[in-house]
Amino acid sequence: MTRFSSLSIPAAVAILAAALAGCDDIDSPGMDMLEVEVPEGYALSAGTSTVFLNSSVAYDSNADWVTGEYLTRFHRGDKLYDDARTSASSTGGGLGPVYAGYSCGSCHRNAGRTRPALWNDGGSGPYGFSAMLVYVTRRNGAFFKDYGRVLHDQAIYGVKPEGKLSVKWHFEQFTFPDGEPYELARPEYTITDWYADSVAPEDLFCTVRIPLRHVGMGQMMALDPNEIELLAARSNYPEYGISGRANYIMERGVKSLGVSGNKAQHADLTVELGFSSDMGVTNSRYPEEICEGQIQMSQGSMMGLAYDRLDVSTEDMEDVDLYMQSLGVPARRDVTDPQVKRGEEMFYKAKCHLCHVTTLHTRPRGSVLLCNTALPWLGSQTIHPYSDFLLHDMGSEIMGVGLNDNYVSGLATGVEWRTTPLWGIGLQEKVNGHTFFLHDGRARNFTEAIMWHGGEGYASRQLFANMPATDRAALLRFLKSL
Repeated sequence: MTRFSSLSIPAAVAILAAALAGCDDIDSPGMDMLEVEVPEGYALSAGTSTVFLNSSVAYDSNADWVTGEYLTRFHRGDKLYDDARTSASSTGGGLGPVYAGYSCGSCHRNAGRTRPALWNDGGSGPYGFSAMLVYVTRRNGAFFKDYGRVLHDQAIYGVKPEGKLSVKWHFEQFTFPDGEPYELARPEYTITDWYADSVAPEDLFCTVRIPLRHVGMGQMMALDPNEIELLAARSNYPEYGISGRANYIMERGVKSLGVSGNKAQHADLTVELGFSSDMGVTNSRYPEEICEGQIQMSQGSMMGLAYDRLDVSTEDMEDVDLYMQSLGVPARRDVTDPQVKRGEEMFYKAKCHLCHVTTLHTRPRGSVLLCNTALPWLGSQTIHPYSDFLLHDMGSEIMGVGLNDNYVSGLATGVEWRTTPLWGIGLQEKVNGHTFFLHDGRARNFTEAIMWHGGEGYASRQLFANMPATDRAALLRFLKSL
């Protein structure tokens, strides 16, 4: 589905210019204009890709510049993103034999994050998808030969899933200094029903990822890498224990700056990897079935399934890439509300902006898709993602908080995570019907997400905790406006 915003591009540019002209500095030790340019009022979240929507399709609507052949391809990519794949070779579905989701949209409903089965079903879902990925490694970091990096907990008829995830929640009660109570839910993961030999728990690291919001994907792909590297060079605030760094990864034989994924472990939107690893759909970059060498392959051959051709073309995948990068980014809401304005002040007072950087810029040429289609409309834009796209140490369970998952991605260690972009976060409940946050959905609301911050986030956590209850509520209300 496509929705159009009510604001023309010329009008949007005029508002953007006026809004940025009114930006003020925020006094903070070691800060400069690169990091403290504050979006004021109705400053456009993503320049000419901003859409003014406050509904369930706020993430799932094209930007106004998407017209003509690009709009036709946007619709085509939208359909490929949402339509359920099947295992029938006669229709080219290509699902499986093992998989995690049956379409992009099954996990990213309305281009957001589908409610994870972790809370609904206590682990792997019973209806063909779980809206999560389960990463498994040996404790020495090596992959298991029979499973690879992802445990596929779903399978087509006649094939056994690689395993099933169960979660047990441990609830801990805490109190803010002013006496207000809050609770944190700590997950304990167990994998059962292994398709082959069981893996001993003492030899297993398991980490779970719920889907990311597909908000601002085109802008992320068009980021100026020099600005991100400059942020890394300047992102050193010893008074708050903060020192972000960039992730660099090797993809297609090229060393690149990572910006995509929970740990900035990818340089692109991983469309090809998603089709392969998440759905078991072979393509030109990943031509082998994800269960290559497993017993499922011989079972599939016995069932007459075709594994000798690619399930999706590169051209189709580029249409999906175009769809994702052409989505509009919702504008902020309720910015004149006194509580929202107070909450924005508290956001800066808690030093959240040192990692959740308000303002970045895209490079002049914009973005380039999988088959080299250019999107120049994404170029030379001032954007407000509320992220520096850098890695930060989020703690190792010190003082009861921390987010170490023992999973290495590129240069990122188990305790390091990319700063989550906050744009659009206040609409997640409206788009997807839930408020589960952080990499595995353990946080059930904004308060819990903040109070899980350890390591480099611990200073902000404590500044938030020590605020009066009215100021904490205002900061949460500000997040709701993003």
